[in-house]
Amino acid sequence: MRNLSLFVVAFAFAGVNAQNDAVPMDGPAPVVSAPQEPYTVVEQMPEFPGGNAAMMTFLQKHLAYPADARDAGVQGRVILGFVVMADGSIADVKVLRGVAGAPSLDAEAVRVVKSMPRWNPGKQNGKAVDTKFNLPVSFKLDAEPAQGK
Repeated sequence: MRNLSLFVVAFAFAGVNAQNDAVPMDGPAPVVSAPQEPYTVVEQMPEFPGGNAAMMTFLQKHLAYPADARDAGVQGRVILGFVVMADGSIADVKVLRGVAGAPSLDAEAVRVVKSMPRWNPGKQNGKAVDTKFNLPVSFKLDAEPAQGK
């Protein structure tokens, strides 16, 4: 009998809530999800349109060696990190490792990556997703031509 009375009391409270206009019971509460962090590794990594060869051509065409670094003879590699968004756009471009004493090389690498066209996004389970990507950008001065007599 004791179990039956608890059931009746619980059922009575449920009935009160169902009739209360202040608490709508139209269905499950909406699920609010936190923004998804960009993936680091996905089934299909993002790709520059046309592939790596096209990306190298783009970098060679659009990079301008900063005059201050060229005059000082500074060379090196800038490692950039960025996110290829699900729509292929580039976001959150950051210098992960720059060239010591040559912030202009870092700034030039960032400028060119920000100017890139939309990429083919990374995919996870067949769906385009935001994906982190690292890209080394090398700055190398051409050797001086030999001076003949």
